[in-house]
Amino acid sequence: MANKESFFQRLFGSLIGGKDADAAKKKKLKSIAKELSKTRFKFYKTGSDQALPLLGKFFYELYKALSNCQTLFNSQQNPAYYKNVVIANGLSENQKKLVETLSEETIKEMAKSGDFAQVKEKVKADIAAFSAEFDQAKIQMIDGLYHKLLLFKSFCTFDFYFILKKFDSTLRENDFSKSPKFNPIDASYIAEDLKDFLAVLYALPLGEDFTDLLQLMKAMRGGNEPIKSGQWAKIASRLMQIKTSRVFEMIIQLTTKDPLYEVAVEQKFEQIVEDYIEKTKTEAQTTLNKLENALKNSKTDTLLNQIFGTTGITSLQNYTDEQSAYFVKKNLGGFEFTKALNYLKAFLLEYVKREVREYADLVLIRGKWTTTPLSAEMSDAYNSLFEYSEKITAFDKKLSEEDGEVGLKLKTLLPRADRDKEAASIIKTTLKDNNNLAKEYIVGATKMLIVFGKNTKLLIEDYQKQRPELMTNWKELDRFAETPIKDLGVNVYKKIYLVVQLMQSLIGGQG
Repeated sequence: MANKESFFQRLFGSLIGGKDADAAKKKKLKSIAKELSKTRFKFYKTGSDQALPLLGKFFYELYKALSNCQTLFNSQQNPAYYKNVVIANGLSENQKKLVETLSEETIKEMAKSGDFAQVKEKVKADIAAFSAEFDQAKIQMIDGLYHKLLLFKSFCTFDFYFILKKFDSTLRENDFSKSPKFNPIDASYIAEDLKDFLAVLYALPLGEDFTDLLQLMKAMRGGNEPIKSGQWAKIASRLMQIKTSRVFEMIIQLTTKDPLYEVAVEQKFEQIVEDYIEKTKTEAQTTLNKLENALKNSKTDTLLNQIFGTTGITSLQNYTDEQSAYFVKKNLGGFEFTKALNYLKAFLLEYVKREVREYADLVLIRGKWTTTPLSAEMSDAYNSLFEYSEKITAFDKKLSEEDGEVGLKLKTLLPRADRDKEAASIIKTTLKDNNNLAKEYIVGATKMLIVFGKNTKLLIEDYQKQRPELMTNWKELDRFAETPIKDLGVNVYKKIYLVVQLMQSLIGGQG
């Protein structure tokens, strides 16, 4: 009804204007004063426009009763604290245990003593079990308690002392050792303070049960009650009377000469449970990713040392992490397979062109095979490895910023990417195309290494037979070999096996 009244009052005022509007306003204010005089609360004197000592007493009693609550809230300013304490209060004992198992420390400990694949499965199962207990009723209960806590916090931390100092300038903050002496004051002096108070009061859900909130605050205070339930019940009842009677609204309307004033209440309902569940999942997954990357890097370093005798391998000039960083910094993507392509190129240069070539020259050129298909398959794989080496070299040169077709294009577009969406799009597409090409070379060359390695293994086994079935002139080949051909074959096979492991580890065994 108040909204309709306000609308028609404004409409009426705009139509009649002038003195008639003033007369209507005075009439309305007179009606408000009459209504106020009928209430049981003697906080305001109409004739002198004064706020009376009883109003000061009302605020003082609130200030004193809520002082422990105010101290509790003022001692903790971090919003995350209140979210965490409400959520922890709503967790079951099982969920509390699951939270512990999903912590970074616990996951790391599990990874030390168990199979990592099993650790991943356990974490996945624990996340599912943890999330499953958050049914709709539980989510609403936790979100509702958090909302009520914030509203209660706003009410308790209202600056009662600021108002009270206007009634008694000698009053000391948080000192309740002696009774204050309140004097009548000009009501306009506290009109804005009353508006602020009503904003927090009207937001407070006084009709709801506060038992859960008071128990939570008791736990927050280490088992000591900041306010007893019976005491709060009396306060809530009195506040409800204040709200229902509209006594403060009428005081504000009279002292500001604004009969159309209404309390403005803004409420934001924040849902915290979904974010908490997602945060728990993300943190657990991040821990797993870190551990997996650490294991992967450790495995990579081990393989590099076995293959090259060092981890510091450099064979590419442009398709590198350093060049990739410029694009990553601008959120444009980057070079995804730098390590794998770098190590592959190094192997093709340093090992295929020496030990593998030595072995291939013996078995493919001088060897007398009993079956042509196998020799052709091995020969094709060997020749393909050289082709891939040349393709990778050409690919890397094209990415040169100095004279490479693709590199120059990227270098030209990069400064414009921040302000030019088309330039950014071209860079992303170009990077994607080149990553696809890099992966194609890695997968293709790895397949050829597998073919060559498989045939090498067959030849090693054939060499050890009393009656070889694949090659008829092993003794002759032994005379041409600087290293015993069996040892050479075993070394070649081991190196190829390690490189294939390395490539599969770095690109996930795809292709």
